[in-house]
This record gives sequence, structure tokens and C-alpha cells, in this order.
Amino acid sequence: MTVLIKGGTVVNADRTLRADVLCDNGVIKAVGEGIGAPSGATVVDAGGQFVMPGGIDPHTHMQLPFMGTVTTEDFYSGTAAGLAGGTTMIIDFAIPNPQQNLIETYMQWREWAEKSVADYSFHVAVTWWDDSVHKDMGTLVRDHGVNSFKHFMAYKGAIMADDEVLVNSFSRSLELGAIPTVHAENGELVFRLQKELFEKGLTGPEAHPLSRPPECEGEAANRAIRIAEVLKVPVYIVHNSCKQSLEAITRARNEGQRVFGEVLAGHLLIDDSVYRHPDFDTAAAHVMSPPFRSKEHQEALWHGLQSGNLQTTATDHCCFCAEQKAMGKNDFRAIPNGTGGVENRMEVLWHHGVGKGRLTMNEFVAVTSTNAAQIFNIYPRKGSVSVGADADLVVWDPEATKTISAKTQHQKVEYNIFEGMEVKGCASHTISRGNIVWADGQLNVERGAGRYVDRPPFAAYYDALQRQALAAAPVPVRR
Repeated sequence: MTVLIKGGTVVNADRTLRADVLCDNGVIKAVGEGIGAPSGATVVDAGGQFVMPGGIDPHTHMQLPFMGTVTTEDFYSGTAAGLAGGTTMIIDFAIPNPQQNLIETYMQWREWAEKSVADYSFHVAVTWWDDSVHKDMGTLVRDHGVNSFKHFMAYKGAIMADDEVLVNSFSRSLELGAIPTVHAENGELVFRLQKELFEKGLTGPEAHPLSRPPECEGEAANRAIRIAEVLKVPVYIVHNSCKQSLEAITRARNEGQRVFGEVLAGHLLIDDSVYRHPDFDTAAAHVMSPPFRSKEHQEALWHGLQSGNLQTTATDHCCFCAEQKAMGKNDFRAIPNGTGGVENRMEVLWHHGVGKGRLTMNEFVAVTSTNAAQIFNIYPRKGSVSVGADADLVVWDPEATKTISAKTQHQKVEYNIFEGMEVKGCASHTISRGNIVWADGQLNVERGAGRYVDRPPFAAYYDALQRQALAAAPVPVRR
């Protein structure tokens, strides 16, 4: 399919220019003014609109088996919902149970993802350690285009990685040119607090944030960062929700350490009062980890984005219906953790970021697309409106308005954490692999049209780090 986007303003992370964009065979062929429409091309009138790289959500959980159930959103419905909001790629997670083979797990997730309508890739979690894990990490990097490994410092008794796992996996990541990513919460402390609160009779959703205070997150983030510092490996901290973790990241970056931070759209905009809602279903719908925090943390996180100490925005899209959430009706510890957001991330960030003067348009592109592409080594193929890049684009109407509602969403769940929020600025068109998949409020997607995206390792950068470390090492003196 040939598509010409005519008359718009191209917004990349580094510059803004008036230009047409010609896409053919899934690739951007030309960017410039006055491009003529080839015979048979579909022309999109982008007058008065912005043409930007399609969004990349680096943190989703489609079709995830978790806490005794499976998320309602599969790879078909989830990637379709993303396209409706301008997100053209997700990076999901293949998560093995303890003692489960990493390759087997990865191949299962690849099979589930074959129905995707937009491009996708995978982080692979390391939840245990032995020689087979060491070997499988190498196979995943070398043969399957995986360059990031996830570590859960929470969920004791299930998928929690202790310090021994972190040290071994971080070291192996350095050898392979991969980047470790971390869910930073002190699992031991959370387990203890959950038990104490439940025994005191606090059994509802209001106990969830009390069992996971900001200090638990800050401690874990700092510990992961300091382990990475000793091992000289870059590290990526996912879904930062509080000042404490942001401070740990900022401190390390100021010291010259390679640390990257992610923030969820929900953590920027929703506060912890949701857990005190008198209706169980409403409160439980917001149960996720880390939990939503008080308003002071939200302002700090915005400052983190503005300063560049947080580089990416995500959703941790992980949907459970009311019936599944009700598994924890009498015990908050059993409420499946997760909320949605893949459809609305870019809308709410534009409205509350660009629209309120917190972010420039270029910074918006950086935190919704380009930075993720660079950190996970798929730039400029993704995250850029440039010749040779994949034709994953969003035409953004800054004047369009909508009221977010579960009644009109494409996400496969009966609630929306942004319910009733009015936003200005929405996708008028989404182009995925050169095909117009969202236009005039209608999806036109093909099951299985999405493709797996290989992410090569950072071998050259890591080799340089190791050479630097060797050069700095003291030379033994023979006597």
C-alpha cells in the first residue's frame, strides 16, 4: 500500500518541520515539501495536524497468566486498542514460573502474539537461576532478538528475584550486551506488611497502598541501581511511582551511572484516593503494583520527565475484569494486580503534558516513542519520521476532543482508570506498517498483521565499558 500524508507538520524528538511523508511497502520513502502523489496512492490530508512517530508502549502484559487467572486482553484486542490511540508497537513480557525454561516460555508468548495487529517485541523475565538460565539468556540474545531481561523484586513466593538472581542475571546481561530491567519493590517488606494489615482486619483495597509504601519502592530501586553500579551494567527501572525511586535514579544519573526510568501515564494522573472508594469494584479496579500514590508524588514524576531523569512513558497494561478482581473480595492480597491504559496513554499525556505546558511537542514524541526506541536499540527503524524508518505513524489532531469512557473504548475490560476525563488532542489517523488502520474513529485491522521486532544487543557499547574498566584496574607490581 502506498500512502501520502500531505500538508502536515512533522514532529520528531529533535526537530519540527513542515513536510509531506510518503510511505510505500511499509517503509517511509520520502519526507519533504511538495511530494506528488504516486499513481494509486491513498492521500491523507494532514492540514493543521502533526505527523509523529507511532507510539511505543514499552510495558504491557497481554494474555498474561497471573495470580491464578489470565488477563482479559489478548494480543489481538490489546494491539488493536493501542492503534486506536496512536500506539503502533508494544514491548510485552515473557515471564517464566520458577524453574520453567526460558526458551519454552518465550516460544509460548511468541505463539500467543501471532494474532497481534501491530508490531511487538518481548522482554524476558529472569525469575530463577541455574546454568540453564545462563545458557538460555545467550540463546535469546543471539538467536531471538531479545536485548532486555526483566527482574521482579516483588511477589515473594512466586516470581520474585532475590539478590543472588539479580547479581547473576545482571552480570550475564553485561556479557551479552543486554539491559536488565527491574520492577523495584522490596518483596520481603511487602509480604510482611500485607500479613500485618490483614491480621489487623484491613482486608479491602484500601490496604493495598498501605502494604506497598513508597519507601519499599525507593529501597528496591536504590538496591538494583547499586548492584548495577558495582557490575558496571546499565539498568532500566520500570513504572516509577514515587519520589523515592525517582531520587535514587536522579542521584545515580548525576554520578554518571547509566540508569533509565519509566513512568506510567496512570501514576502521573491518578492519586491514591481511588483505593478508598466505597464501591469495592471501583476501588479494586485500580489495584496495581506499585499502587497509585498521593498527589505530591505525581508532581515529582512530572518533574522527572521534564528534567530527563525519566525517559519513557508506558501503561503496564494488564486488564482484569470485575469478576476476576472479586477473587480478593475478602482479602486484598488476592486481588489480581493490573489496570489498562494502552488506548489512552498518548491522549492523556498530550492533554496534561503538551496542553498544560509541561512538555513540548518534541519532548512528547521523545517520551512516548523515540526514547524507548533508542533505549531498546530499534532506533531509527522505530521512533522516527525519517527515510528508511518503518511506516509506523500517527497523524495527530491537536483540536480534536473526546471524553474517555469504558463505554466507547476498544480495550477489552469493563472499566477505564481515566473514566470521564476530557482530553484535547487525539489521533485522527494511525498508520501501521504503511497501512491506515485507524481513521475517522474506525479501526481497520488485520489479525496477525503485526510482526515481531528483533532488538539487537548493545555489544559495541558494552565492550567499551569493559575496556574502560580494565584500563582503570590497578596493574599488579612484580617484586
